[in-house]
Amino acid sequence: SRGAMKWTWVLVVVLLSFGSISLGKDSLDFPEYDGKDRVHDLNAKNYKSVMKKYDIMVVYYHDHPGSSRAAQRQFEIEELALELAAQVLDEFDDEDIGVGLIDAKHDKAVAKKLGLDESDSIFVFTEDEVIEYDGELAADTLVEALFQFILLSDPVEIIDNSKELKGFKNIEEDIKLVGYFKSHKSEHFEAFADAAEEFHPHILFYATFNPKVAKALDLKLNEVDFYEPFMDEPVVVPGKPYSEEELVKFIEDHDRPTLRKLQPHNMYEIWEDDVDGEHIIAFAEESDPDGFEFLEILKQVAEDNTDNPDLSIVWIDPDDFPLLLPHWEKTFGIDLSHPQIGVVEADDADSVWLDMDDGEDLPSADELEDWLEDVLSGEIDPDDDDDDDDDDDDDDDDDDDDDDDDDDDDDDDDDDDDDDDDDDDDDDDDDDDDDDDDDDDDDDDDDDDDDDDDDDDDDDDDDDDDY
Repeated sequence: SRGAMKWTWVLVVVLLSFGSISLGKDSLDFPEYDGKDRVHDLNAKNYKSVMKKYDIMVVYYHDHPGSSRAAQRQFEIEELALELAAQVLDEFDDEDIGVGLIDAKHDKAVAKKLGLDESDSIFVFTEDEVIEYDGELAADTLVEALFQFILLSDPVEIIDNSKELKGFKNIEEDIKLVGYFKSHKSEHFEAFADAAEEFHPHILFYATFNPKVAKALDLKLNEVDFYEPFMDEPVVVPGKPYSEEELVKFIEDHDRPTLRKLQPHNMYEIWEDDVDGEHIIAFAEESDPDGFEFLEILKQVAEDNTDNPDLSIVWIDPDDFPLLLPHWEKTFGIDLSHPQIGVVEADDADSVWLDMDDGEDLPSADELEDWLEDVLSGEIDPDDDDDDDDDDDDDDDDDDDDDDDDDDDDDDDDDDDDDDDDDDDDDDDDDDDDDDDDDDDDDDDDDDDDDDDDDDDDDDDDDDDDY
């Protein structure tokens, strides 16, 4: 759940306004919140009538902030971000888009009727589907996702010429499928389109009816190719022609890429898809020479190991998350001005990072593969750090016990000394009495005291163009 990962995805500041920076042209001014209330509070009495007004409804199903001042302030920030998003969406002419809130405490019945089961989540209601938005709650990120993935894209995009083919080839950060069919009316294309609706907008589907485009993609009629992110060569979906169910099953069996990029619009979705409670995370700034070089090494390793279902590397470009950099550096104990790769526990942030000498000693592809094999085999494990901490605690306890024993020994020795002194004093008193009784004897008795030696113990402390 989203709450389980708050240690690393802390949204300290939400972009409420893009600022009032004037660039000299009104058309280039970024929007500011105009103060008008556009976000609806949805409840049992009004939710049906409000949602009927819009072609698309964006609903934030949120936890009740309660009496906590910090929670109330956080909710105010989130609400203002939604207000700014609603203001921008209000200017969109093609669709009427509304934004609403549902309180998980006061309006749980409404959420249940709408099929919402996970609070602190944003859901987008369209005419025929409900899409969960798994990105950052910021006005710019939300609006971008709505435009890019919902409003401006069909479940299947058609490639009809060389320019569109080039655009398809330039997409490398997302899972994508492409199929070659006779026409829109083909039953095999219809099955492909039905499967696309199951995964829209998270997985990209393309199709062509053009034999030249199909030849450039090396596609046979009714065949579908599956591309992992950052992979030049696709996997041919076996068993053509396919039913919708066969395509859906294949995609579900292959929807965790070997290398995938964490982005503001998909950050929660990716983080929740861990492998045995862990993530292999690589930080690399693509615009930096060292970061670019390391990213190319990651791509090579991913391509060489694409058949390994247990290997999934999450690439994070620090430029995409400037507000989170100090938090990550503090949490992981790393310097993000250099490339890093490590294995991280998804629930508690325990981590182990490959030593790359501050980016001066990038690993080769073979060296990185060896390190990844140690991670997958469990030889490198963040939990080992917990065991070391426990051992340190045990050592401290042993030291405390030793100190207590030493103190007890010292006390016993002191008591023995006191007893000896008392005995000596008694002897002296008896001698004095004898001297008083016998006046003729002038002999004095000398008494010797024995001291015990005390032993002290030392404490041991112990990452084309054409077709």
